[in-house]
Amino acid sequence: MNKKYGKNNKLTARELEVLRRLKDGKTSGETAQLLDITERTVKFHISNILRKLRAGNRTHAVATAMGQGLI
Repeated sequence: MNKKYGKNNKLTARELEVLRRLKDGKTSGETAQLLDITERTVKFHISNILRKLRAGNRTHAVATAMGQGLI
């Protein structure tokens, strides 16, 4: 386990929902409306997703998640 990223690197259910919307090409604003949360919260989830998957951007996160069978 990599201590730099903490003990829990597993994506939460909400992070997976956000990731699925990213896969569909949705913007943060569109995702916020679909999930009935604020755009700031979506961006917070995306930040966590990028960190947990060690991805440099949204596209990389989606590709990594698909490669790992997460989405």
